[in-house]
Amino acid sequence: MALKKNETVTVIIEGITNLGFGVGHVGGEVIFVSDAVTGDMVEAKVIKSTPSYAIGKVTEYKARSAVRTEDRCKNSACHSCAYKAIDYSYEKELKKETVRQAFKKCGLGDVKVLPLVGSPTERGYRNKAQYPVRRTKDGEYIIGFYAPKSHRVTEAAGCPLAPLEFGEILETVRVLLKKYEITVYDEERREGLLRHIYLRRGEVSGEILLTFVICGRTLPHSEEIVRALTSRYPEICGILLNVNERDTNVILGDEFITLFGRDYIFDTLAGVKLKITAPSFYQVNRGAAELLYAKARELAEPKPDELILDLYCGAGSIGLSMAKDADEIIGVEIVPSAVECAKFNAKENGIKNASFYVGDAANTEGLLARAEDERGEKILPDTVILDPPRGGCDEKLLEYVSRLSPKKIVYISCNPQTLARDIVVLNKFGYFTDTVEPFDLFPLTGHVESVACLTQRRDVDMRR
Repeated sequence: MALKKNETVTVIIEGITNLGFGVGHVGGEVIFVSDAVTGDMVEAKVIKSTPSYAIGKVTEYKARSAVRTEDRCKNSACHSCAYKAIDYSYEKELKKETVRQAFKKCGLGDVKVLPLVGSPTERGYRNKAQYPVRRTKDGEYIIGFYAPKSHRVTEAAGCPLAPLEFGEILETVRVLLKKYEITVYDEERREGLLRHIYLRRGEVSGEILLTFVICGRTLPHSEEIVRALTSRYPEICGILLNVNERDTNVILGDEFITLFGRDYIFDTLAGVKLKITAPSFYQVNRGAAELLYAKARELAEPKPDELILDLYCGAGSIGLSMAKDADEIIGVEIVPSAVECAKFNAKENGIKNASFYVGDAANTEGLLARAEDERGEKILPDTVILDPPRGGCDEKLLEYVSRLSPKKIVYISCNPQTLARDIVVLNKFGYFTDTVEPFDLFPLTGHVESVACLTQRRDVDMRR
């Protein structure tokens, strides 16, 4: 019999999802309980009931789990950090198991999941944060995060993931917004100005880039706001406007306007000094990314006579970190400003054997057209680096990469489900792996990064 809404039940929590819900059973029915972790015994009120599962909310903790901790985040309203209530050693176990289950579900149970490599730090690791802004009926500004499965914004105060500087800057911005009565964008009415506050920070350089995402082209009192922020925070090297006038959930528009300083920051990753613009991809956890990129380089084993093709190259960080040991690096990226950054980064680091091109990985027919026209020959890489967004790679791209017949494909992924799915596809084209290694680039959250190296296991040459 299905649990009924508003019913109160006692539940022993058997596990926890990557969204932070404890999982238990009552009378054979699955119930997901918010704010409960593996090993808890709780009394829960059913707040939603469906034929296949129920959702509950804790009303009383009858016994607390040994893996529970209460000190990782004090923001009880946010719920963005799925694992904020468990200790880090158990979090790492869960993330390894997430990868294992993803591979098992795709029929790759024979692929060994190596021990997860933990983050050097659990707190303050994010070098990038995007904060939606709302205004209450009494005129107060809320700058924070979306509550789960909603567009209700909760305060970001004391967020354990962000550096202290971000919180301090947000409080100053709040004061300035109130002082100058800056309007806030209303999604339902499609009116108002300010949509998001976007911050990037270079951990090594200490530089901060601040962007106001607005539904318009000008920010009232911008001179006074810029003066107040830069005089108080000299580490701010640039303040931008991003124009987003579309009715969309996408945070950034295509156009940036510089109000102050420059439109980029510098940081150093894997021994490479990098110029990073606001829209460029850059790993949010530099310390853990150092470990991940070192592993990717170890798997790629670049050699003096080898060509490495770096797809989804962003600002060029992965390819440039391998350049000194390879014959040539070719990077392809869809974001033009990121490609310009990659070219600048190669020059800035004295790397002469790397070239970068604008290309859409979804368009395999023209992906390498510019590079091949410039070189006057077909590109046949020895190693291909894949580091796609969460959605993974299109099957056409995987077939295209296989037809290039590289010796190795080093695949970096922030989503174990799409990684496993794509490896199944690559298996069809003759590429296999025995192991996958997870890395924790996102402590306290349910996300996990992984890297795998695939090689040809049968006598197939996909080149045409």
